[in-house]
Amino acid sequence: MTSNRPAAGVRASQVLRNPKVWVVPTVIVGLVGFLLSLLYMGGIINPRADLHRLPIGLVNSDQGATVGGQQQNLGAQITAGIANAPDPGDQVDWRLLDRAGADEQLSSGKIAGALEVPAGFTAAVAALGAPAGPQPPPRPTITVLTNPGVGSLASSLASSISQAAAQQASTQLGRTLTAQAQAQAQTQQPSGQAGSAGGASNAAALQLADPVTVDVQVGHPIGPHSGLGLTAFYYTLLLVLCGFLGANVINNGVDVALGYAASELGPLRTQRPLVPIGRTQTWIVTSVMSVGISLLTSSLVMLATVGVLGMDASHLPLLWVFSVCASSAVGLGTQALIAAFGGIGQLISMFVFIALSLPSSGATVPLQALPEFYRGLAVFEPMRQLTDGVRAILYFDAQADAGLARAWIMIAIGTVAALLFGFAMTRYYDRKGLHRFHPEAS
Repeated sequence: MTSNRPAAGVRASQVLRNPKVWVVPTVIVGLVGFLLSLLYMGGIINPRADLHRLPIGLVNSDQGATVGGQQQNLGAQITAGIANAPDPGDQVDWRLLDRAGADEQLSSGKIAGALEVPAGFTAAVAALGAPAGPQPPPRPTITVLTNPGVGSLASSLASSISQAAAQQASTQLGRTLTAQAQAQAQTQQPSGQAGSAGGASNAAALQLADPVTVDVQVGHPIGPHSGLGLTAFYYTLLLVLCGFLGANVINNGVDVALGYAASELGPLRTQRPLVPIGRTQTWIVTSVMSVGISLLTSSLVMLATVGVLGMDASHLPLLWVFSVCASSAVGLGTQALIAAFGGIGQLISMFVFIALSLPSSGATVPLQALPEFYRGLAVFEPMRQLTDGVRAILYFDAQADAGLARAWIMIAIGTVAALLFGFAMTRYYDRKGLHRFHPEAS
């Protein structure tokens, strides 16, 4: 009688007691976990302390007015004072612009926000010291313009810095107005009227001490289905993940189809006959498949985000072409690294395209608020380049100088580099006879 029971083999307890089984997985997984923690958390721990030259527009639209017989322009004084104020950490890059220049830089993402002293500001301040009428004079206003297209955190940082600068300017102006009012009261106010005017004087004094109202407005609006400026980041992340994961799936699938790896589906195991093929030819197969499948994945990403979820997006044909090229570039880079380094190439490509790329993308935390190490990575890491391109298409009318031109250039450089590196390494292995199969097996 024939038994269907498997032959006795090594038990799991025996394998687990072998230290050599634990060494490699433990070291690699532990090291990866430690490095990922440092990389991801290191870029977001304290963005305000790491802030360096955040670009904010500074606009004076005030025409000035005659005050006390002298022509003054308080707007010019305030903007000059803010621009020249001490900034030991060099945290802000104040850019003196006119309103048209500020609008242009807001609409192309060159500044994270703007602070404007509007027209009629000096006249409004002068009216505070005029004789009281039936209606109190309107308070002078300084406008803070936000730019949600550059990302919610970047816009928030610019807004808070601008509001703080406006509040400081209001306080300084209030000291000057209060001193002038006190000096005028001492020389003009009859002593017998002091008590009856006390309530009005107190109210006027409070208004003079903090005379300016800060009005926060959206300088460059984006659509309501734009995730407060985060859809560009998540859309780019989808493209990168499709390119990276697709390349790994393709590589494994090709190895199964060519007989270099077994296919296991539950208890079913299939091993196909070995196909004797060189490394260069295998790399060509996987690279072509990565580009071809990127056409599908990019289309499905657009269908899901724009068609099903209703994400705000314009320039759809351009967005589709950009998505295909971006995902293809990531896929080709991943295939080149796997072809050059084998199984460990999957881990290397994960660090190149995910672990190092995400925290240096400048998408959730602006580049100006990242530590210097991450700003250095952002020069070449793909997520920064691709996010800038998607952001330009989604929020800034696909303007080349909004980051789209740089994104196209870096996609081209990355694609060429991946092709050259993959071809050079696989050709070298083939010429050295470092085949994945034994020639006699063919």
